Amino acid sequence: MSDVPHGAVTRSAKLATLPLGFAGRTALGLGRRIGGASAEIVAQEIQRRTADQVFKVLGELKGGAMKLGQALSIFEAALPPEVAGPYRATLTRLQDAAPPLPASVVHRVLTEQLGDDWRENFLEFDDRPSAAASIGQVHRAVWHDGREVAVKIQYPGAGKALISDFNQLSRLGKLFGALLPGLDLKPVLAELKERVAEELDYFKEAEAQQAFAEEFRDDPDFRVPAVIAANEQVLVTEWMTGTPLSKIITDGTQEERNHAGLLFVRFLFCSPARVGMLHADPHPGNFRLMEDGRLGVLDFGAVNRMPGGHPVAFGRLTRIFNQGDMDTVVRGLRAEGFIRPHIEVDVDALRAFLAPYVEPTRVEEFSFSREWLREQAANVADLRPNNVVRQLNLPASYVLIHRVHAAGVGVLCQLGATARFRDEVVRWVPGFADDPGAPETAPLALG
Repeated sequence: MSDVPHGAVTRSAKLATLPLGFAGRTALGLGRRIGGASAEIVAQEIQRRTADQVFKVLGELKGGAMKLGQALSIFEAALPPEVAGPYRATLTRLQDAAPPLPASVVHRVLTEQLGDDWRENFLEFDDRPSAAASIGQVHRAVWHDGREVAVKIQYPGAGKALISDFNQLSRLGKLFGALLPGLDLKPVLAELKERVAEELDYFKEAEAQQAFAEEFRDDPDFRVPAVIAANEQVLVTEWMTGTPLSKIITDGTQEERNHAGLLFVRFLFCSPARVGMLHADPHPGNFRLMEDGRLGVLDFGAVNRMPGGHPVAFGRLTRIFNQGDMDTVVRGLRAEGFIRPHIEVDVDALRAFLAPYVEPTRVEEFSFSREWLREQAANVADLRPNNVVRQLNLPASYVLIHRVHAAGVGVLCQLGATARFRDEVVRWVPGFADDPGAPETAPLALG
């Protein structure tokens, strides 16, 4: 069914290799220091090898461990290319090549969830999955009223494996502290565990998707398939055709890239204001460019509920950053928990780290590119103890916001899109437009 190690003993044993390996490398480092190697060189080597082992084990486990690895991957610019590169490749392989469930297991799940007469719901049902991911797969079918539908089926045992991973990972805070001294891992894990529990709940996913579908019904820019039926492990929605964003990335014209990039940004920024939720899994596989020019959006298992829209602080301190007042930005980051009280950061390094998120808002039109992103990453790509990336904390309330914005920048650079992205920030993010009367001390959301 899957290459995920499902046995609790097996998974625990794999996770247990992390602290043991770290202890061994620390002892080795002490021996080398006694032998005359500099403390800084030894520390960097320990961090490098620990990072390598952490990412290797997280990638092998997939499930909850892989999701933590994805959340921490926003810090990957602090890791050496020889570690970060294989880690990204492992995650891509696991996500894109998940082995499908056998038809017999699919039929068993459908019988358990929909009853012995489950076939009566469908005029046709394709046993071959059209897509497979980390916790479930999608089948194409025809509903009993003739509508083409997507049937999403959750892997049996996925929930137990995910929760088990998070319980084990909660014991590894000190290990990750060695990699990222500014990171408080426990609230990050708690937030991820809560969100993954929601992702496993297809009733909640159906509720979120239907809210998006109703808000964007007949919208000139977006289409979200309506929900037709839902159960604990089965979700049936309208089928949606279109060119995957991944295909636009590889083969699209520049006009298509620009158009898709602008709609992609518009969707991410307008959704909190219009729906009170942020789509929290913005990888290219979840988006389609339709023949009528609209952007189709799929997979609402991971959403960040933001009933008040984007925080005013996000827009306000983005504007202040653009004005060059880094002292206010630093105070705001401290107030929000991105810089913990015992951590001192280099302001120039912090400015370089924030640039990829803020620079596109400075100009009327901006061009994203892989070359630009590599230049930005080069500014923070080292493992020295004072590296600003390693010193920053990720407050639980911003885990998904930051993940979305970091991933969004990556998608836009893959597209190589050029458009008036600043207009979307002005329109949808409160506090970004000049507001001389507003206090200038509120915190900034990283991302």
